[in-house]
Amino acid sequence: MHLFSFKHILFFLGALLFSLLINSIMLRFVKTLGIRNEKETIIRWSDQVKPALGGLVFYIMFLLSIILHSFIFSYSGSNIDFRYTGIVGATSLGFLMGLSDDAYNTRPVLKFLTQILCGVILIYSGNYINIFESNLINYSLTILWVVGLMNSINMLDNMDGITTIVSIVISFTMLFLMLFNHETDSVGTTIVVGLLASLLGFLYFNWNPSKMFMGDTGSQYLGVLLAALSINYLWNPISAVEFSVSRQLLIPLLSFIIPIVDTTTVVIKRISKGKSPFVGGKDHTTHHLSYLGLSEKQVAAVIALISIISSVIVVCVISRIEVWTHIYTVIFVIYFLVVFGILFMISKKNINKSIDD
Repeated sequence: MHLFSFKHILFFLGALLFSLLINSIMLRFVKTLGIRNEKETIIRWSDQVKPALGGLVFYIMFLLSIILHSFIFSYSGSNIDFRYTGIVGATSLGFLMGLSDDAYNTRPVLKFLTQILCGVILIYSGNYINIFESNLINYSLTILWVVGLMNSINMLDNMDGITTIVSIVISFTMLFLMLFNHETDSVGTTIVVGLLASLLGFLYFNWNPSKMFMGDTGSQYLGVLLAALSINYLWNPISAVEFSVSRQLLIPLLSFIIPIVDTTTVVIKRISKGKSPFVGGKDHTTHHLSYLGLSEKQVAAVIALISIISSVIVVCVISRIEVWTHIYTVIFVIYFLVVFGILFMISKKNINKSIDD
């Protein structure tokens, strides 16, 4: 594995300082950007109205990462890989859809169709899950993953710092895999380094008590970008290890364990109550941890711990296990089910603290 070059470190530090600076500037001068009508009925964990600026900084850093890559690392290729052109297109569409949703509520159908279009753009540009012989199954799974993740990240953004922390851990996991595959000079590595810098810079303002939210602008952008990157670095077979469908299914499942478990729990609970899964509420796994008596910072610490443990498992699955057997499948499926079961039972125990709160 090649270690970071001095240029990578300088780029990260510069991007981190830029993230802190632009967040601070926007927070100082913003008045209404990202703040909806205070009289509008929106169910949020926080009773305070705060600017939703995080997504703007995320997207700016994303574009700068791509633009500066050729200057910093002397990119000598004749053109940028078409896959990254597709990622730029899909993330830009997700960003614009989230921005319009922060400005005024967009219709669920329009949002859903836009999310599908993001998946189609990724597929057309070669960013699709490729683990089955049937392309129809691969394309369908890709659309499901993109739409599901964009909604999961959006739903997880329900308490200070939670989505930011989870996204940081997932990004570090993919960065490790890039380095493991000797991709120190790729555009993807630059994008992830810039993403980490923007997330860490935003976390300073998003940590409880937060000064700003990322809003739908940030969550939709993160959802489609993490989906695209995970397709290329978590889903698709890695040549350095033995290919196994069960292995490739478990890697993204464990990497995104918190968004998947939270969304699944919320959907099951809301449908069982006869309510729409898309209606906001204070019934997320993070909320129920708070109902147990944990502070918001302690909830964030618990979520971070689960994410880090899962990330370490993924890294070990990729870099340490050369021959995959059924026993590994059983062990890691049990781990996932244990995490899901514990969080689900906590949510069920606090059943009185529901959507109606």
